[in-house]
Amino acid sequence: MDTAPESPASASSGPPAARRTPHRRSGQSPLARASALISALLATALLASCGLQSGGALPLSVGPGSIETDPGLEGVKLTVGSKDFTENIILGYIAEFALAAAGAEIRDLTDIQGSNSARAAMEAGQVDLYIEYTGTGWINYLHNEHPIPDAQEQFEAVKKEDLERNGIVWAAPAPMDNTYALAASRTVVQDTGVRTLSDYANLVNAHPGSISTCIETEFNSRQDGFPGMAAVYGFNPDDAGKKILQTGIIYQATATGGECTFGEVFTTDGRIKGLDLYVLEDDKQFFPHYNAAVTMREQVYKDHPQIVAVLAPVMKEITNDEISTLNAKVDVDGEEPADVARKWLVDKGFVTDG
Repeated sequence: MDTAPESPASASSGPPAARRTPHRRSGQSPLARASALISALLATALLASCGLQSGGALPLSVGPGSIETDPGLEGVKLTVGSKDFTENIILGYIAEFALAAAGAEIRDLTDIQGSNSARAAMEAGQVDLYIEYTGTGWINYLHNEHPIPDAQEQFEAVKKEDLERNGIVWAAPAPMDNTYALAASRTVVQDTGVRTLSDYANLVNAHPGSISTCIETEFNSRQDGFPGMAAVYGFNPDDAGKKILQTGIIYQATATGGECTFGEVFTTDGRIKGLDLYVLEDDKQFFPHYNAAVTMREQVYKDHPQIVAVLAPVMKEITNDEISTLNAKVDVDGEEPADVARKWLVDKGFVTDG
């Protein structure tokens, strides 16, 4: 939810990424050639505008732990990117430190603005790999309208289709699932008895306009957001007391329960724990799965298959509870993402602090 919660908030925000069109060596019309040239120039301008000519070394050093030096990666130069929201930056640093412990020379290109820019940077070869979300890939990049309810099946479908159509490899999915949700304060839950989205829909239908529901602009317009949720759960979204607010404001306003009876959240956001919010159960499993996974161009994978071997055991440890705690250390406690990522890897024994 280039608000994933980006978070899929940030994870799925912005227009869908353009599909890659295979280059034809012959038979193109002048118009087609001109169109391709314009597209290439626009892509170059987009990447340059995002500051992707910069980047640098890792801000902190690490040494081998359970991740040992891999002869296939030792001295290999890899550029690792991320999107520009807390969770994805942390995941980017986790990938960077893990690969550095295996011997790779890492160029840090975390904090790219937006999903489409991060994806374009990888497709253009300015980034070798970054962590993406299955729901974003399925909906934003592959332009499918209906998510797959089973998380593993969703990953397999994205993996297969993105490789076939765009030459992008998906690997090492994490258990964490950063998807959309509605939340409320404990007091509101106790007073209303609303614990599921079906309960929420029943309340809206029984008492139209009696509550306020705070959501962000994108969630209000996406079919995998509020309109689609209303259709599946059977209520009129205009009866839910919608208020459009910025994502960061929604969490605090929902916690106090005054301005926002219910609020849109992302399920791995550290502020859920920090503010003791209650996340309503998506009992009809409407929202897509946004499991984090490693993505890279097919050629990068063919050249360095060891990347997956190094990152797979790390990604398996990243559950919703784990990433929520890490997110809170940054968003609530004010720590730096690189410090948080390295400490987590050290605590897990994957790396040493160098």
